[in-house]
Amino acid sequence: MSQPLSILAAATQPAVAESASGGLNYLQLILHASLPVQVVMLLLVAASALSWFIIFGKSKAFRAAHLEANRFEERFWSGAELNQLYRDATDQSRQVSGLEAIFEAGYREFLRLRLQQAGVDARTQVEGAQRAMRATLAREVDALEHNLELLANVGSTAPYVGLVGTVFGIMVSFHGLANNKQATIASVAPGISEALIATAMGLFAAIPAVWAYNRYASRAERISVRYESFAEEFSSILQRQTNPDRH
Repeated sequence: MSQPLSILAAATQPAVAESASGGLNYLQLILHASLPVQVVMLLLVAASALSWFIIFGKSKAFRAAHLEANRFEERFWSGAELNQLYRDATDQSRQVSGLEAIFEAGYREFLRLRLQQAGVDARTQVEGAQRAMRATLAREVDALEHNLELLANVGSTAPYVGLVGTVFGIMVSFHGLANNKQATIASVAPGISEALIATAMGLFAAIPAVWAYNRYASRAERISVRYESFAEEFSSILQRQTNPDRH
């Protein structure tokens, strides 16, 4: 019994000393990991950096789209003339987006059919404006949803990539353990710790990406509904203009 107890005491001494000195040194675990594990960690760091870049970029884009929609709807429903709104939207000194771009596309097509093609009935004018607005709406929503699939990919694959690093780390640890005649917990623990770091990094990369994807996908759906509602309301206004006697 004395020999197993002495081996266990020797194995626990490094852990106690490390805990007393302030816990695990994660940087040392990463630097001393095997090459396959380090490659996996590097991939996870790159994926995490890319996802955070997209997260901050999308936060700015959705905030700008929300503010732009509020600003244009306030002007549109305040009683401003459509021709004046159209002149402002076609101002070459700035670039329009969101609701204003949808309005500009629909009204431009409406005016083109109304002024340049004689004999076009009211229904055709409104339908042309609706087609133009639908096309612009699809482009605006697609721009907001751009790169969201990357967040979904990081969120779904990062844990498995981290698990691959863990498997490699444990394989290397047990391979080294097979060549050691006096196998102890202390001899295998560092390798397993290095391997588990890869799993933790995979989770740290995946969790923010999944959260951001769900949040931004929901926001994109809401703003898409808002754009569609505006397009329908504007179509009704154009229809009343083409049929002034029908109210």
